[in-house]
Amino acid sequence: MKQNKEKFATQVDEKILSTIKEIANDEGRQIQAIVNEALCDLIDKRKNLKARSHVMEAYMKSHKSYKSLYTELAK
Repeated sequence: MKQNKEKFATQVDEKILSTIKEIANDEGRQIQAIVNEALCDLIDKRKNLKARSHVMEAYMKSHKSYKSLYTELAK
């Protein structure tokens, strides 16, 4: 399935851009793919302020074993 893409320009902190370039290079990906992934993650984070169901399910399973630890960490 082809995705329509639109060009846009923006400015970014030089350290952030340098890190993005390093990530892209290390992963053998284009910068636009890394930026697109980051924007999708940001959108997901802002739209879904609650934890994803599989994350909560894993937490609830672990809660039985680590309840006292979680209580201490919450302090």
